[in-house]
Amino acid sequence: MDAESIDWNEVWKERMEAQNRACRNSDCGSIWQKKESARRFWEMSRNNGGRIEKTIQGMALTPDSRVLDIGAGPGNLAIPLAERVAHVTAVEPAEGMMSVLKENIETYGIENINCVYKDWEAVDVEMDLYGPYDVVFASYSLGMKDIRASIRKMIDVSSGYIYLYWFAGETSWDMHSRKLWPYLHGYEYQQGSKVDVLYNVLYDMGIYPNMEVFPFEHVQSFASLDEAVDNFKPHYAVMSEEQEEILRAYLKELLEEKNGSLVNRGWSTRVKLWWENRG
Repeated sequence: MDAESIDWNEVWKERMEAQNRACRNSDCGSIWQKKESARRFWEMSRNNGGRIEKTIQGMALTPDSRVLDIGAGPGNLAIPLAERVAHVTAVEPAEGMMSVLKENIETYGIENINCVYKDWEAVDVEMDLYGPYDVVFASYSLGMKDIRASIRKMIDVSSGYIYLYWFAGETSWDMHSRKLWPYLHGYEYQQGSKVDVLYNVLYDMGIYPNMEVFPFEHVQSFASLDEAVDNFKPHYAVMSEEQEEILRAYLKELLEEKNGSLVNRGWSTRVKLWWENRG
């Protein structure tokens, strides 16, 4: 096949749809509907403060910057950013994440963040946003069905830099899903689109981004096996008692005991892509 004839946006859609079907039609946001899961994600991000600081230092920010955070989660970037810039708009579709984000805004007494409780593809640029933004970014939140249209919307509200962060190759959770899916669901797991497809979508749009590739390891701690099972059930589309027992047995072998806690060590290869929007 001639590479120039490939519609990379369709490749992105097909892979995302295949993953969605394998996950029983649960999207990324559905994993974070529970407030407990969102709170645990917030705590984990605080334990990885070095990565947060490196991400912020890697953006073209000034005290006057207006920033759009797409897929803001519980505010792991939006909260520290708000202390350094003029304004942050945080877009987040998951109920649990938005609830914890609003709690964090109140806890830290932040007044320059406005929240948009919507999926990025459902956001109305004129009604929901206060653009243009000097910095627009999506940090590991690119589970959009139509990535080309989503990027065009980012461009429409940008007056400066756009930063996208995504994954290369198989992640630890992909690996666990690949092993578990046949036992849990009776068929093979399907990975979603990775950075190779994303780069080609951008290339076809006439965007030739800067790129930085780096490995990342994260650690999750749980007080008990029950807590770990409850955390991972939505990640692996576990619904029945039989599936829960399969997951429990897998986690019992996987998790490490350390200082009275059960620890899960995850890894991934991550990619930062960025460019200046010159209109």
